[in-house]
Amino acid sequence: MPSDPRRRRAARHAQPAGAPSAAPPRKKPITVDRITDAALQVVATEGYDALTIRRVAAVLGTGPSSLYAHIVSKEDIDDLLIGRLCSEVVLPEPDPAEWREQILDVYAQIRDQYLKYPGVSRAALGVVPTNLATLRVKEGLLAILLAGGIAPRNAAWALDALSLYVSAYTLEQSLVQQRRGHPDQEWVLGREELIHRFTALPADTFPQTRRHAAELTSGTGHDRFDFTLGLIMDNLTQLQPRRSKGSGRSS
Repeated sequence: MPSDPRRRRAARHAQPAGAPSAAPPRKKPITVDRITDAALQVVATEGYDALTIRRVAAVLGTGPSSLYAHIVSKEDIDDLLIGRLCSEVVLPEPDPAEWREQILDVYAQIRDQYLKYPGVSRAALGVVPTNLATLRVKEGLLAILLAGGIAPRNAAWALDALSLYVSAYTLEQSLVQQRRGHPDQEWVLGREELIHRFTALPADTFPQTRRHAAELTSGTGHDRFDFTLGLIMDNLTQLQPRRSKGSGRSS
C-alpha cells in the first residue's frame, strides 16, 4: 500500500486490474406512449408551432427515422395528442334530467386539457379522429345528447358545432396568453383600456359601441364559454330534423 496519503486514496478508487468496463446504459425503446409524452412536452414548453417530427425525435434523443416505425406523419402525432388529452376526460352516466349540465362539464374538461398545452387544439381541427380515446369521448357526448331527447342528426351536428367552438375558444385563449408574454405586443389590451378606447370613438359613427362598451368587454373567466355552449344547447330541443332539398313524399 503506498505510504503517500494521496496515492493511497487514488489506489482505493482505482479500478482493479482486469475488471470489465461498465456496459453503457441501454436506451429506452421508442414507443407510441413515449412519442406522445415527448410531443406534449414540446407543446407545453415551446407551443404547438414548434411541434415537428424532428423536434419530437430530438427530445427522445434519436433521429426522425426511429419514429416512423410507430407513426406515419405529423398528423398521426396530432391524433395521438388529442387522444391522450381525451383519455383524461371523465364521462358521466347519461342522465336525461341533467344532460345540459353533463355536456357543459365534459366540454369544460376538454377545454381545460387544451389550455394546458398552448395551441394544441389546432391538432383537433380539420381531422377525423381515429384514436379510440377520442372516439370514447365522442361516444359519451352523443349518448348524453340522445338521453336528453335530442334527435340523432341534431345531436351529431351539435357535437360538431360545440367541438369546433371549444377548439377555437382555447386556441384564441392560447394566442392571447402567448402575445401577452411578448413585450412588443402592447396592442393586447386589458378591459379598462378597451372601454376607454371604445367610449372615445366618434359618437356619430360608433353610437352603439360607445353606449355598450361595458357590455362588449364584459365577462370574466369562462363566462362567455359557458354562455355560448348554453346558447347552442338551449335551442336543441326546439329543432326538428329538416328534410334534404329535393326530397319529397313518394306517391
